[in-house]
Amino acid sequence: MVTSSPTDTLSALLADEARRQELFPVSARKIFLSHAAVTVLPQPVADAMADYVRASAEDFIEFPTYLRVLQEARSTAAGLIHASPEEIALLGPTSLGLSLFANGIRWAPGDEVICYQDDYPANVYPWLNLRTRGVTVRLVEPSALGAITTETIEPMLNQHTRLVALASCHFVSGYRLDITAIGKMLRERNILFSVDAIQTLGAFPTTVEYVDFLSADAHKWLLGPLASGIVYVRKECFDLCRPTLLGSWNIKAPNFVSRDELEFLETAQRYEPGALNMPGIVGTKTAIDLLQAIGIDQIAARLLALHTYITERLARIGFQLLGPREPQAASGIATFSHPTANLVDLHRQLTNERVVCSLRQDRAGNNYLRFSPHFYNTEAELDQVVAILERQVAGGPKH
Repeated sequence: MVTSSPTDTLSALLADEARRQELFPVSARKIFLSHAAVTVLPQPVADAMADYVRASAEDFIEFPTYLRVLQEARSTAAGLIHASPEEIALLGPTSLGLSLFANGIRWAPGDEVICYQDDYPANVYPWLNLRTRGVTVRLVEPSALGAITTETIEPMLNQHTRLVALASCHFVSGYRLDITAIGKMLRERNILFSVDAIQTLGAFPTTVEYVDFLSADAHKWLLGPLASGIVYVRKECFDLCRPTLLGSWNIKAPNFVSRDELEFLETAQRYEPGALNMPGIVGTKTAIDLLQAIGIDQIAARLLALHTYITERLARIGFQLLGPREPQAASGIATFSHPTANLVDLHRQLTNERVVCSLRQDRAGNNYLRFSPHFYNTEAELDQVVAILERQVAGGPKH
């Protein structure tokens, strides 16, 4: 079984191609630059999940073991975002947590919610749906796609603003928000803050000091499986956000005998109604352990370096960066347009040459190539991508 360890420092891993391919087998076959979509699993994550499934087939996993695994996963997830384990529910996908927040809060007449319609739909529809409950939903209009700052939000706040719901990073432009600055501003005004953190968790430090609600699935930068994630609810908000999924595990039922009154558990387990995705949780914990061994700060610095590297080289052949260059706002996402090239054809050619990236559109229907490398991707891989594009731009069909 392949394992990661603190000895796998970032510099050592990048200098050892055999070890890099051992931990990330996809690297032997493809150039995978699509972690902002659905990641491929590192070998240790796949092994941990397979071991759990195999153990489940070979023997019965006793309930105390099940509970121990869950508690270890809660502690690991809490450490990643600087929360308490009691504030963590082990639920995915991201939209599930966001819907729990939107549907569980007791809204009052006149309440207003602020969100951004050009965020990923998972962080739009739960809030827009509140209009059916009499909530006024106001939409952010930043100057550029995803470029939301405290200056963007502050003028929208008033005595009716109950909650602001934003993504920590825009999925197309890659604009990364300063959630601490925004959250601190909102906390000072007693306004709730909900964060869709799927595009930064595992890539950049993402902490909840000034966040009330957070949800993120593991299948992007966390390098984990689909439909396994982290839901955070600040303990002071437990009573404010009532669980809307009810079952045998989140409501007290001694010996699984139901009672007349609903009494929720005292921790964020109150949002987990029943049996959980154990193989996914095991994989997610293993993925977080791997990332923590490398170091989130080191990963963030590496992603910004790769962002600069590919941006500078693609600019030489006419590609234009959609999002920010500044390190305080840039992320692991680098998204490009081109004034003459057919990006649909370019994406098809990259796929044919075993490069995995994304083709994305904005609201106006403009096409973009989105690259989202992780810390283990190399400059040599990016050079190959640039060479393919340069060849295609020089000789390929135009719009």
